[in-house]
Amino acid sequence: MKLLLLFLCVIIAAPSFSQNLRSGGALKPEQAIMDIRHYTVALNVDPEKQSLDGYTEIDLRLSSASPILIFDLWHGLTVQQVWVNGNKEPFVHSENDLLTITGTKPFAIGKINVKVAYGGKPGIAVRPPWTGGFQWSKDEQGNPWISVTCQSEGAKIYFPCKDHPSDEPNEGADMIITVPNGLSVAAPGLLQNVKKSGATSTWHWKTNYTISNYCIVFNVGKYKVVTRPYTTILGNKVPMEFYVLEEHADKGPHLLEMLEQTTHILEKYFGEYPWAKEKIGLVETPHLGMEHQSMIAYGNKFNYTKVGGEDFDWLLNHEFGHEWWANKVTNKDWAHMWIQEGICSFGDALVIRDMEGEEAYLKRMREYARGSQNKKPIVQGEVVDSDDAYHGDIYGKGAFFMHTLRYVLGDRVFFPILKKLATDPLYTYNNFITTDDVERLFSADSHTDLKPLFDFYLRTTNKLEVDVKQIGDQKYAVSLLNYEGKLPVDISIDGSISRTTLDNKAVVIDSKSLPVIDAKGFYLKRVILE
Repeated sequence: MKLLLLFLCVIIAAPSFSQNLRSGGALKPEQAIMDIRHYTVALNVDPEKQSLDGYTEIDLRLSSASPILIFDLWHGLTVQQVWVNGNKEPFVHSENDLLTITGTKPFAIGKINVKVAYGGKPGIAVRPPWTGGFQWSKDEQGNPWISVTCQSEGAKIYFPCKDHPSDEPNEGADMIITVPNGLSVAAPGLLQNVKKSGATSTWHWKTNYTISNYCIVFNVGKYKVVTRPYTTILGNKVPMEFYVLEEHADKGPHLLEMLEQTTHILEKYFGEYPWAKEKIGLVETPHLGMEHQSMIAYGNKFNYTKVGGEDFDWLLNHEFGHEWWANKVTNKDWAHMWIQEGICSFGDALVIRDMEGEEAYLKRMREYARGSQNKKPIVQGEVVDSDDAYHGDIYGKGAFFMHTLRYVLGDRVFFPILKKLATDPLYTYNNFITTDDVERLFSADSHTDLKPLFDFYLRTTNKLEVDVKQIGDQKYAVSLLNYEGKLPVDISIDGSISRTTLDNKAVVIDSKSLPVIDAKGFYLKRVILE
C-alpha cells in the first residue's frame, strides 16, 4: 500500500455527514465563560438495539454569573433530566443541537456540576473516520464490534459537552461503559476495574490528563490484550497494550515491536511519550484509524510495506505521531489544524529518515510537494470550523512547510526549536496554540524574522517563483519574483551546488550550463526561464 494513500483518502473523503454536524467555529459567549474541568461519561451500550442510555456529568468553572448554561448535544438523542449542583433544572434541547439549561436563579461564579440523563440511537458513521458517528459492525466470528469517531463532528454526537477545541477538561475524564458479557471496552487512560452484573460488564477507564473531546471515545469488541513493556527516553516504565480482535491476536506482538521502534524515533525528535503515567494504547477498529489519546484506533489490517528493509505500517506511524501533535500540542482553533496534521506528517517522514536515510526522507518530501493542491490556504483565518479547515493540504503541504523551515534554518537550529514546541509547557497540554505562536517561537529562537515565510506558505496558495534569465553566453540573472524578503536557495552550477541568498534583486551567476534551482526540492516553487 502506498504511503500516499492517506492523503488520497483525505482528498476524496466526502465532507457531508447525515447529521450535518461541524465542530468548533465561533465560540458561543455563554460557553466562553465556562472552563471545563472534567467529564464523566457513563453509558449502557446495547449492540442489538444499536442504542445507548445513561448520563454524563460535567464539572466546570464559571468566570461570570450566567442565567443559562449551554452545551452541545445532537438533537437525535433524548434528554430525560438535568441536574445542576444536585438540583433538577428546566432545560430545552433544540434541533440545532444545543442543550440550554435555565436556572431558577443565575448560576454563580465558581464550581458547577451538571448531570444530564439521556439516551437513544446515536448517529451512524457514514465514512468513518472522516465522517464520523457510531459504527455497529461484526468481527469475522459474528461478534459485535463497535467504534466511535467524531473528530469533525465533535463528541456532541453522543454526550453533552462544550464542543470547541479551545477547552479541554483539565482534570481528565472517566468513562464507565456497560456492555454484554464477553465483550471488552477499550478507552483512554488506565483501566480502573471491570464489574460484572448479570448479563453485563461495566468497564471503568480513567485519564487524569487533559484530553480533547473527540478523543473521549470508546471501542467495543471481543478483544484479547497483547502487552509489551516500554522504557521512555527519560527512563519511565510504560505499558504497551494492544486490544486486538481474538482472531488476530497472533499478529499483536509484531505490531507492538514496530510501534516500539516508532516510539523511540519520535521521542528523539519530540521528547518523551506524552502519556507516560498511563499507557501506550492501541485498539483494533473496523475503520482505518484515528489518533485517540492513549488508545490509538488501528484498522490497517496489518498491511505492511518495507522501509529500510523492515516492516513498516504507515497508518500506525501516522496516528501514533498524533500523541504529540494534536493530543499534546493542540490547536486553539480548527483554523490552525495544520499544526497537528502537518507537523505530524513531517514526523512521519522523520521516521522514514531514521529507518532508511536522508534520501528516502527527501523522496517522501517530493511526494508531499507533488500532492499539494494549492486550492485554498492552509490557514484561512482565525475562527474556522472543522469542515472548512479540513482539506488535504493541511497534511502534505503542512509537512513540506516544516521541511522548508528546516532547510532555511539548518538542523542545528531547527530541531531544538521543534523539540521545544513539543515539550515546553507554554505550548503543551493545557496551553493551546495558534500559527502565530509557532511562528513567534521559531523566529525568536532562530533570531530570524520568519513571519513572511509563514504567511507566504500558510496563508496564501502561492508557489515561490524563481526567475532565471540568461544575460550572456555563460551568465544568468536569478531572482525571486513574488516573495518580499531574502531566502537561501541551492543552485546547481556546472554540477556543483551553491547555497545562494536570493531576493527580488537579481544575482548574477557564471555557469557554462543552465543553473538548476533547488534540485533536491526544499521549496514549493515555479522556475521561470527567460
